[in-house]
Amino acid sequence: MENLQVWLDQATVTALGWLSSPAALMQFGLLIAAYILATLLARRLEPTVEKALTPKAEATHPIARLRRFALQFLPLLLPLLAYALTAVGEGLTRATFGTGEVIAFGKRVFLLLAALELVRKVLPPGFLKLMGRYVLLPAMALNALGLLDEVTTYLDAAKVNLGNIQFTALALIRGLIAGALLFWLGGWSNRQSTGYIKAQPDLRPATRELAIKASEVAIFGAAFLLLMSIMGIDLTAVAVLGGALGVGIGLGLQQIAANFVSGIILLLEGQTTVGDYVELDGGEKGTIVKMTARACILETFDGKWIVVPNEHFITSRVVNYSDQGSANRYEALFSVSYETDINLVPDIIERAVAKLPFVLQSPDGPDCELRGFGESSIDFAVEYWVSGIDDGKNKYGSPVLFAVWNALKEAGIDMPYPHRVVELRNAPAA
Repeated sequence: MENLQVWLDQATVTALGWLSSPAALMQFGLLIAAYILATLLARRLEPTVEKALTPKAEATHPIARLRRFALQFLPLLLPLLAYALTAVGEGLTRATFGTGEVIAFGKRVFLLLAALELVRKVLPPGFLKLMGRYVLLPAMALNALGLLDEVTTYLDAAKVNLGNIQFTALALIRGLIAGALLFWLGGWSNRQSTGYIKAQPDLRPATRELAIKASEVAIFGAAFLLLMSIMGIDLTAVAVLGGALGVGIGLGLQQIAANFVSGIILLLEGQTTVGDYVELDGGEKGTIVKMTARACILETFDGKWIVVPNEHFITSRVVNYSDQGSANRYEALFSVSYETDINLVPDIIERAVAKLPFVLQSPDGPDCELRGFGESSIDFAVEYWVSGIDDGKNKYGSPVLFAVWNALKEAGIDMPYPHRVVELRNAPAA
């Protein structure tokens, strides 16, 4: 509080001195003239700059995106022009009068106005606007008042102890700000790289996923190391942390490490990847919709998600029904009565199933086989190939059974129901 009073007294003395000084009054005049001239120039230049930077609406190439990005900064034209003209005026004033405190103050005010326009009209809602409002604007305000150096010196002298590590308050604040910006930038870069990698049609799905994970690790690893350097932390501490992490893996994180390594193996081999329909040894079935560093996510035919650790794909038996769109063979079971001429059944059923639009003729057409003689029926099965996965056993199986039923009814062939002969012993005489 005492320091604030001292500063207010000094500011009052300085302001009164400026008001009584002809050189200071001339500098005020130059500031006003610089602002008026900047306003006139901005009005004339703004339409020209906007027209030059605006690309065609349908343009999507990098230069067009860069021009759209630069166009967002058009509201900064006026305060930046005023700042530039004031800087020229400051040089002339110092050369003429040997002083320029007033015009230097005005230059810092114009810089504050530029920061204010940046926060209000340029920065998008969210993290960047929040940082601009609570970090950039206070710093520019202190700079305009000439207090930034004093506040920085005070914070640099204040010590903060975190265990055995000692920071200055300035280093801690700088680290928090830099960390927030670095990891926000890392998240943005990761999204951009992920989008770019996914847009590459020549990459296999497994290679694409591996490239995405590798870029994510590289981006955030670089952000972490850079943050350590900014905060002045010796990187040998990171080596100690890595050693402690290795001990932790050896003692209690074996499963996590095994799943992580298994995930890398799966991505490198490419034998199981996103889009595959798989059946695990435990009976779980589903389409792989996502592969992470720890687990794969299967989506069942009824929309449920099953999280399966990557290690299961390496250490247990996995049936892969191949990528979506490949040919797969299925069968449908049916029976006919013993009164049927079974020599006619295969041809009737094969012709009926072959008419279905989803049934393939390659690698083989429908094949009706005699499977056995039951207690009440003669059992058949028709095998057929389709393109894709019958994940619910109803996608293709139900239409095939309908076709079998209709073909048998049309041919006058009955599908029997069970017959039983009941013998009553020691029954009373009638």
